[in-house]
Amino acid sequence: MTYKRFFEDAVARLKDERRYRVFADLERSVGRFPRAAWHGPEGVRDVVIWCSNDYLGMGHHPDVIEAMAGCARRMGTGAGGTRNISGTSHPVVELERELADLHGKEAALVFTSGYVSNQTGISTLARLIPDCLILSDALNHNSMIEGVRQSGCAKQVFRHNDLEHLEQLLKAAGAERNKLIVFESVYSMDGDTSPIAAICDLADRYRAMTYIDEVHAVGMYGPRGGGIAERDGVMHRLDIVEGTLGKAFGVMGGYIAGDAVVIDAVRSHAAGFIFTTALPPAIASAAAVSIRHLKASDRERDAQQRQAARTKRVLALAGLPVMASETHIVPVLVGDAEKCKAASDRLLRQHGIYIQPINYPTVPRGTERLRITPGPAHTDAMIDDLAASLIETWLALDLPLKPWADAAE
Repeated sequence: MTYKRFFEDAVARLKDERRYRVFADLERSVGRFPRAAWHGPEGVRDVVIWCSNDYLGMGHHPDVIEAMAGCARRMGTGAGGTRNISGTSHPVVELERELADLHGKEAALVFTSGYVSNQTGISTLARLIPDCLILSDALNHNSMIEGVRQSGCAKQVFRHNDLEHLEQLLKAAGAERNKLIVFESVYSMDGDTSPIAAICDLADRYRAMTYIDEVHAVGMYGPRGGGIAERDGVMHRLDIVEGTLGKAFGVMGGYIAGDAVVIDAVRSHAAGFIFTTALPPAIASAAAVSIRHLKASDRERDAQQRQAARTKRVLALAGLPVMASETHIVPVLVGDAEKCKAASDRLLRQHGIYIQPINYPTVPRGTERLRITPGPAHTDAMIDDLAASLIETWLALDLPLKPWADAAE
């Protein structure tokens, strides 16, 4: 029996369904972002990245770079172990203080990634709550879905941002049932936001705990970059705030923040925290510097919002099918997996523009799209070139454009 065949078949199925992912070999250079070198089949070529989650370019900020390099020179590269075994470095402790302060909470706990902080945080919290019912938004990220699943608790999924449906489920659960509502502030594929205050109202009315994922909002919204909850003045109403260090803050890692006793309970029971190596001190130091900078600076946030708005306007006026989005995320609908991949390939090879295709299972079939994330470093000229390149690609692939009058509305 040849086990290798099973894996060949698994990969072949993805290719048959046009869902096989091909990675672009990119080399970013400090001072040139969003430009990068693409190591492609025909050699090295200069490209512009339009789909990075380093939303504010903080991964290239000189203070963040120096914090990482300086700490590595002083303390070395690795963490030295788990948090229980020599991995609790002083920079990690300082980072957790910065995060707790960012969200106005008593304590924070850092994980190795945003995925792990959701997967481990949700599953641990729910297991520690007797007879817990988890109510999860239908469009929650896979990391949240896995956290719910691994908790082993009962769950119910409410229709996306549907307050009436959520209330029906809360009411049916009964006042005495312990309940945890898990949802996101910014949904990264559509760019819409959740009605946080209204969800908190329901949580108060039906005695539920709240857990919000702010990974696509921290650093970018609110007067200090605390996220949509800070922007809307409702941060104090949320029990647990989860975020990432790998997007707007430009480094890597994830975290949760909340009441000290809740964070301590997760710290003491979460296998995904206890049994994994800690973040290296250099990464923690860089993340803390990035957070401090964005607490005090609106320049990056303002520039991002300005360029995101301009991108939406220019693409829409060009007749491209820009999906409605109230945030910095600019989705352009393709609606076909094979053509979405072909559009991404053509943009890269013909125009030097890198945008990854977003296909099933990340989004439902029939809603395949290009997900564009303009940032402060994208110039007006880059936006105009993006629009022209997309138009050429749409025409070459016979993709539908909107009439100008409809696009201008």
